[in-house]
Amino acid sequence: MAEAERDRAEEIGLHNLKPKPGSKKARKRIGRGEGSRGKTSGRGHKGAGSRSGAKQKAGYEGGQNPIHMRMRKLRGPHMKKSMPFENFRTRTQPVNLADLEERFDDGAEVTIEALEERGLATRKDPVKILARGEIKKKLTVRAHAFSATAKEKIEAAGGSCHTLEP
Repeated sequence: MAEAERDRAEEIGLHNLKPKPGSKKARKRIGRGEGSRGKTSGRGHKGAGSRSGAKQKAGYEGGQNPIHMRMRKLRGPHMKKSMPFENFRTRTQPVNLADLEERFDDGAEVTIEALEERGLATRKDPVKILARGEIKKKLTVRAHAFSATAKEKIEAAGGSCHTLEP
């Protein structure tokens, strides 16, 4: 009988599963006497924050002038000091000439689909060809935008550039 009990104690099952020591921590018991966060329970004396159901307004800074009111309110995307709350950035994904040189054969047609297949245009944003690197292959490149230098380099190598509608 004793051997059967020992075997049962050694096996793993729902009857002997316990959390790892130190992984469970007792919750903080507030408001249970003055020896342990008692009395006001960390809320201070009186005022709206001490009452039950008290909520803080988002962005409320305790009566201090909040940041959105301290910020200057200049309009327009062209000023560095204009309101930073709007997004004026145009989203494009860059593809460099060095990548085209590396991944495409001479005389190939570079389209958005071909760029996606080769892992160069992974997002749904418009593609812009940039001039980093050199190109010696004659490529027909179809993209949403080209930098001026990239266009010059592609045409100097005997290729052509075709702009797509975004």
